Amino acid sequence: MGLKEYKPTSPGRRDTVADDYKDITKSKPEKSLLAPLKKSGGRNNNGRITVRHRGGGHKRRYRLVDFKREKSGSATIMSIEYDPNRTARIALVLFEDGMKRYIVAPNGVTVGDTVASGTDVPVTTGNARPLGTLPTGTLVHNIEVTPGKGGQMAKSAGAVAQVMAHESGYTLIRLPSGEMRRLLSNCLATVGQVSNLDHKNEKLGKAGRNRHRGFRPTVRGSAMSPRAHPHGGGEARNGIGMPGPKTPWGKPALGKRTRRNKRTNKFILRRRYDR
Repeated sequence: MGLKEYKPTSPGRRDTVADDYKDITKSKPEKSLLAPLKKSGGRNNNGRITVRHRGGGHKRRYRLVDFKREKSGSATIMSIEYDPNRTARIALVLFEDGMKRYIVAPNGVTVGDTVASGTDVPVTTGNARPLGTLPTGTLVHNIEVTPGKGGQMAKSAGAVAQVMAHESGYTLIRLPSGEMRRLLSNCLATVGQVSNLDHKNEKLGKAGRNRHRGFRPTVRGSAMSPRAHPHGGGEARNGIGMPGPKTPWGKPALGKRTRRNKRTNKFILRRRYDR
């Protein structure tokens, strides 16, 4: 795992900072753990665009990743692989009964290491345990919000959360955003940090690499006409001329809080924007 820069043989190469993929040990995925992945182009079931700037991109197949980690027994890591559907690496693990599964690869694990799940497994990188059985200060990822549903938080490259305290059936977690949140102590979490830490330092270098990922160009609102966008119009270059940035439909953008789930407010002790 690392980064590489290129000699400026072209304008696109000049600014590229790419992954060297040296941590990848297998180039082809496990066929039994693949599923088809259909592109939507940002359109819903009525054919209308609901997410702009999507379309094209390289064809992908989905890797069936085990976020639940409910299978007991130890498993051996067979390979560390690239997954086009996520920023983290995935690890192919082989259980003693011959079953193969993909898991989100923790940082630091290598081929031949063993991982396990359960309440009495060691607190070592890659092992999954209920939050209530982990010592305070433990670094975790792939954290469940609802017991048995599978990991939903801290799954992207380099993500890591920390166990802060245990109290009356709940565990206090500090999330990567800085938010402090209570979760049920019987929710599973995986010990360690997610792999591919250098992902945040990559630079695509040219627009074509973004197109390969399925993203189409974005036009600035200030470059549009006043009929097309609230920021548009005016002679030469002008400010947006309003109390705050807006979406093309006149709604507040950039920083507008959109959280609506009042049922879980009581579990959040500190908001991410209160740091």
